[in-house]
Amino acid sequence: MSTISISLPDGSARELPAGASALDLAATIGSRLAQAAVAATINGSEADLTRPIPDGAQVAIITNNTDAGRHVLRHSTAHVLAQAVTRLFPGAKFTIGPAIENGFYYDFDLPNGKTFSDEDLVAIDAEMRSIVAADQPFTRSEMTPEEAKALFADQPYKVEIIERVTGNATANDAGAADRGEVDPREVDHGEISGDIVSVYRNTDDFVDMCVGPHVPSTGRLGHFKLQRVSGAYWRGNEKGPMLQRIYGTAWESKQALADHLVMLEEAAKRDHRKLANDLDLLSFPSELGGGLAVWHPKGAIIRKLMEDYSRSRHESGGYDFVFTPHLTKSTLYETSGHLAWYADGMYPPMEMDNGTYYMKPMNCPMHCLIYRSRQRSYRELPLRLFELGTVYRYERAGTLHGLLRIRGFTQDDSHIFCTREQLADEITSLLDFVLSVLRAFGFEDFTFNLSTKDPNKYVGSDEIWEEATNALREALERHGLEYSVKHGDAAFYGPKIDIDVRDAIGRSWQLSTIQADFNHPERFELEYVGSDNERHRPIMLHRALFGSVERFFGVLLEHYAGNFPTWLAPEQVRVLPVSTAHEEYAAEVLAALRSAGLRADTIAANDGLGKRIRSSKLEKIPYILVVGDDDVAHRTVGVNPRGGQGDEAVERGVDLATFIERLIDEVAASTERALTAT
Repeated sequence: MSTISISLPDGSARELPAGASALDLAATIGSRLAQAAVAATINGSEADLTRPIPDGAQVAIITNNTDAGRHVLRHSTAHVLAQAVTRLFPGAKFTIGPAIENGFYYDFDLPNGKTFSDEDLVAIDAEMRSIVAADQPFTRSEMTPEEAKALFADQPYKVEIIERVTGNATANDAGAADRGEVDPREVDHGEISGDIVSVYRNTDDFVDMCVGPHVPSTGRLGHFKLQRVSGAYWRGNEKGPMLQRIYGTAWESKQALADHLVMLEEAAKRDHRKLANDLDLLSFPSELGGGLAVWHPKGAIIRKLMEDYSRSRHESGGYDFVFTPHLTKSTLYETSGHLAWYADGMYPPMEMDNGTYYMKPMNCPMHCLIYRSRQRSYRELPLRLFELGTVYRYERAGTLHGLLRIRGFTQDDSHIFCTREQLADEITSLLDFVLSVLRAFGFEDFTFNLSTKDPNKYVGSDEIWEEATNALREALERHGLEYSVKHGDAAFYGPKIDIDVRDAIGRSWQLSTIQADFNHPERFELEYVGSDNERHRPIMLHRALFGSVERFFGVLLEHYAGNFPTWLAPEQVRVLPVSTAHEEYAAEVLAALRSAGLRADTIAANDGLGKRIRSSKLEKIPYILVVGDDDVAHRTVGVNPRGGQGDEAVERGVDLATFIERLIDEVAASTERALTAT
């Protein structure tokens, strides 16, 4: 065969010489495409640009300015990082180095307990740039697991990965693969399919296991920055070796890298942990233990407003409120399946005189008991139960991150029981409900992910899973929403839709979830009497809008950089008398504001006015009212709004009653928009 025929994503066909690669294809389309290409999709699978294309294949070029292309860039840069470290630190052991959102990392075990210093990062960066300048080709080869173990004989972590993924674990780790304990990053980093292991070699001196694809050569890289070093336990096991993890970021251009670094600077300013401390919202006392927060009065006000809003929306949305206890006997989670599949994420059991108890990690099994408490009729369905339920999950210490990864948190948790015929309509309605709540808090940019069954971790029949997945898919398509499929990312009891929001500086956060569950009703033997007087099994939908109150609060805090909209601000107005002579009138202004239902306070004139204004601005209060002689005489206020710069931003001589009416209208309009958001 002298030529091959391939088809492109637009449906067109091209003839190429036999043995041509995807890079050859890109060059025939255009030089710019060839320069931007980093990998290809051949018949639905990602592949190196240099891999020959089979006849009749469907081919798409992956460019460096796409998510898939950046993943290739970052994964390739991680290899260069490992190569540089092993050059500079003889005897270093390298483990896994995946691409992650906006970057990459690699974990190392350095000889003699050494840790990386700032100077080491500078040297590693320089060595990486030397490797990039050498334009070393990434060369792929395949071998058996035994050949791979011999190749990596001096890299014990690589040998362990091979043994775990192939199910040939050592005596100390026997059965790990069968138990589903293989870290998915290990599979991603070392392609082991049956008896095949793929590796990539840069030079005769460096080779790494990897699924690929990679850029054709190191010269395609270079727009990267090493960011920091942290400790990381091998495979997240606190009893395992402590490794040194180097984080970095990599992009397709100098400008893209610069833009990302600017965003990181802004993100550091918005860090919710810093803002929560600066604004006196909440804290994490060491006496409580990791991942447990206490809410201070100002933070508690915002939380109450969030929860009150959630209650109001659910009440008007046809939900019934329920409450459940914080702990339960183990038999409940044996029935639900959580003890079999989720025990590692639960707090240890408490042995009592009448059984074993657990702190609850989720509310759904208890809601099943409420449904099961009496016979149900089809006329009651859909039955929508709602609870602001606090749950407790044991997160490893190294994964805790302020409010975003926490051990005790409250979910705005709903479980909806419906018939099969109601399922698609109910999911469609839920999507409307979720999006309206997210919009009410200021989010407008959403992405949707459909998570499907993990073939190694699920309960129920394939038919049930297919039906549930199709119902979720139908709801997304009814709305005309674009979505991505995350294969194997569902919980063990059912597929789900995850909704991510993009914040003010472009970061994506996973918040809301809708899950279709045919399994809990089966396990708890839930029934309803249908119109045919026969007993039927309902379907259960799990739904959290905030995800958790704590995480949602943390995301909101960073989204607004602490500048909460007036309706959510813990203190909406602060009154500042110019001097002690004006404090009596300031107290009258404060009383008028509070009697109008506004959250307001005052600071006595013990310090200079400028200092008090600056302090109030740092507290991000929406309105500062300054009162002096003219205001006392005319019952007016000087209005200094948040964000205003200089005297030109200040409104002087504003009638007090007019200001109060204006602010009430602003809060009412915001609240009305929130309650009617679509």
